[in-house]
Amino acid sequence: MKDRKKQNVMTALELSNFCSQMSLMLRAGMPLETGLEVMAAKKENKESSVYARMHANMQQYGNLYEAMKAESAFPEYLVEMTGIGERTGHLEDVMRGMTAYYERESRMKDAVRNAITYPLVLGGMLLLIVLILLWKVLPVFRRVLSSMGVAASETSSSLMQLGATIGWIVLAVVGVALLSVIVCLVLLKTPLKDKLMRFLRKMIPAMGDLSMRVSGSRVASVLSMMLSSGFLMEDALETVPRVLDDAEAVKKVQAVSDKINQGEMFSDAVAASGLFDDLHTRLLQTGVMTGSEDLVMEKIAATYEEETENSIARIVAIIEPTVVALLSVVIGAVLLSVMLPMASILTGLL
Repeated sequence: MKDRKKQNVMTALELSNFCSQMSLMLRAGMPLETGLEVMAAKKENKESSVYARMHANMQQYGNLYEAMKAESAFPEYLVEMTGIGERTGHLEDVMRGMTAYYERESRMKDAVRNAITYPLVLGGMLLLIVLILLWKVLPVFRRVLSSMGVAASETSSSLMQLGATIGWIVLAVVGVALLSVIVCLVLLKTPLKDKLMRFLRKMIPAMGDLSMRVSGSRVASVLSMMLSSGFLMEDALETVPRVLDDAEAVKKVQAVSDKINQGEMFSDAVAASGLFDDLHTRLLQTGVMTGSEDLVMEKIAATYEEETENSIARIVAIIEPTVVALLSVVIGAVLLSVMLPMASILTGLL
């Protein structure tokens, strides 16, 4: 299972659609093999080819778990959850829960992607504009001023040098920032991901808070879905690490699982691990006392998801005016370094 090709895995939205269709077919009592055949005939894209292979796999293996296991388009987590659902007779509940889970994953990924893409585009525009000003526009103005006989003026030279210096400093800072972001994005796809995440959490506290909310949302979502489908807490906790990208969160989940195996209550184990913040830990303790852990987990997952989206929106809201203001200051400084000497010339002529 570890060698599944990630580049062939369906997107979160495609996985949500697949699970939704499986859930509807199971509810209607339709044979999955027949349903997959119909799904394969509906579309002429990547999904239709996946469904066609799934239909062939169903004919070969006779069950959905083995059919999905033989197809690299599905992530390991979904495959294993399908197997658990088939073994326990809760496949419809699992598919319904996975539909909601991948819908949340799609929204969170879109939010994170937008939070990264927008600042990168603004930074790239700033880099390009400042580079054109320094490389093309400023030399033209210098030649114009020189032809007007003010190149030797100490004041005009100082102003132009100041504008150029500010421009080059901003150009270097923005260039380094963009390069750093690109390097981080590349490293996140390598085995150095965990070390990079630890470093970023130390350097940027907001990154640590955001990572905690994302991991908390995934943990709570999986536990809610599995508990509501009738799974034991021990089995649910063993499944959770498969959906986490954060090594620190995985350690916390494993610590909770170890404490439960030692006879400790779930709410106490979670509180000691620091998996959730204090507010949600207290909410979980209430849920345990009332026997509604699955409902509490669903509430925690929704709350963390909302907090994650709000945090990303706040970050973007801060970055956008900051970059625009920086761009305005740099352009203003470069233009003033040229316009002020020209204004002094016009004043002298009058």
